[in-house]
Amino acid sequence: MERLQKVIAQAGITSRRKAEKLIEEGKVTVNKETVKTLGVKVNPNQDDIEVEGIPLEKEAPEYYVLYKPTGVISAASDDRGRKVVTDYIGTDKRIYPIGRLDSDTSGLILLTNDGEFANQLMHPSYRIPKTYIAKVKGLPLNQELKQLERGVKLDGKKTAPAKVKRIKSNRKKGTTVIEITIHEGRNRQVRRMFDAIGYPVDKLKRERYGMITLKGLNAGEARELTPKEVKQLHDWAVT
Repeated sequence: MERLQKVIAQAGITSRRKAEKLIEEGKVTVNKETVKTLGVKVNPNQDDIEVEGIPLEKEAPEYYVLYKPTGVISAASDDRGRKVVTDYIGTDKRIYPIGRLDSDTSGLILLTNDGEFANQLMHPSYRIPKTYIAKVKGLPLNQELKQLERGVKLDGKKTAPAKVKRIKSNRKKGTTVIEITIHEGRNRQVRRMFDAIGYPVDKLKRERYGMITLKGLNAGEARELTPKEVKQLHDWAVT
């Protein structure tokens, strides 16, 4: 027996948090009875579960890593007809991205139809490291980069300590390439951190998520995560 919201999330319909909201709104039935109480346990193999009138069919979980090109939206669909990350995944499953990358940011993004897994990775308390390569305008001093390591204030709240490494500087062009690793996921966080010290980002790419990298992938290419990688991410998230 498993909690109803967990079963809904694992079916790939939505995250556990959104499943809880659907339950509270009376949009979920178990054996034709409306359930509005969180924590109700069900047998996903025996109970008849419907979400907004649609029978729940548990899909086999799938997990992908995509090298997102610049200009692609981190969503499962877009009402304006723009390219979205799911366009690059060859599956008929209802997958969606774990977290997001801004349209103007390229690089590594994970996708899945496993809502519980996605919820674990996105939970702010799990602190999975994410590494970015940023090309910034200007030549920041070492002490200015130290500010990023210690944390800068965004919307009145200080960012968690980051790891920062200068890759190279081009004095002629007045640009610097910097590697930065953060554990949070605030809106446009890396760009805003560099803005906070006076060096706006020109280009940004996410290269690593936990132990997952873009090795072997070109922009627009994807691959399935191995069972070992899925387990490592899961273990990382819950420790």
